[in-house]
Amino acid sequence: MDDDELNVTYIILDGYVEMDKYRYLYFLIMFTLYILIICSNSTIVYLIWIHKNLHEPMYIFIAALLLNSVLYSTAIYPKLLIDFLSEKQVISYSACLFQFFLFYFFGTTEFFLLSAMSYDRYVSICKPLQYPNIMTRTNVSMFLVIAWLIPAGHIAVPAILTAETKLCDLNLKGIFCNNAIYDLHCVKSRSISIFGAVILLDLVAFPLLFIVFTYTRILIITYRCSREVRKKAAETCLPHLLVMIVFSILCAYEGIIVRVVPNFPRTERFLMTLQIILYHPLFNPFIYGLKMKEIFKHLKRLFCPAKLI
Repeated sequence: MDDDELNVTYIILDGYVEMDKYRYLYFLIMFTLYILIICSNSTIVYLIWIHKNLHEPMYIFIAALLLNSVLYSTAIYPKLLIDFLSEKQVISYSACLFQFFLFYFFGTTEFFLLSAMSYDRYVSICKPLQYPNIMTRTNVSMFLVIAWLIPAGHIAVPAILTAETKLCDLNLKGIFCNNAIYDLHCVKSRSISIFGAVILLDLVAFPLLFIVFTYTRILIITYRCSREVRKKAAETCLPHLLVMIVFSILCAYEGIIVRVVPNFPRTERFLMTLQIILYHPLFNPFIYGLKMKEIFKHLKRLFCPAKLI
């Protein structure tokens, strides 16, 4: 397969189940979920944007996290919806690589945003007097730029290396382009494997260790404080911890599926893959909307104005 042929190559997405029978049901369910993801995440981002009392670093990071969830979903859902209504589920190789890049770019950005949020909580609770000097608008902006810039630079490398790798198979065992794309290569690339390990350390392991360290410090400090301080710390930290735990589990789940997917029946593979792209962007706004007191207050004013008169 020469370079000219590679540019027009189409990958067959071989992970769908009984499309002729259930395509419209699949479309209706996934379209409804996608609209719910867009509306729920965007509503909280909008509330944070318009209310000045939410223009604090903690809420700015929450807005960035929810915006990232919308972008993450948009990298996957529109193509899924098109495939549900199409006779053939295919994607051009270049579009597949772009989807691969977006999927892991926005996914790893999540860890950096969660790290920034954990640091914000650490400074707020453990160094309250220094908080205004540390969490300045400039520093918050810098954290946000780093959260998107470093993952983009890292994920671009395997995407570029993969584009230059020869294909021997055009049947992707999945419904969107993720690490399963490596199974299409004629020869396993050593450079891609090495950089994959670097990405795992830089974009996943180190942020997770930093998050664990900051919340451990918060736990130690608040344990020595009054009950009221512990309660306040729990109210602001618990939603972040829930999001981090759920997302980490789903990331591990995605890695396991990619490696064992050939040994699973197609129906199980299909359902397991859908779970990766469903839970996290759907649950995040509900976790923050219900657990963060100030956000919940504005949500009540937005949807139940009559009760507040």
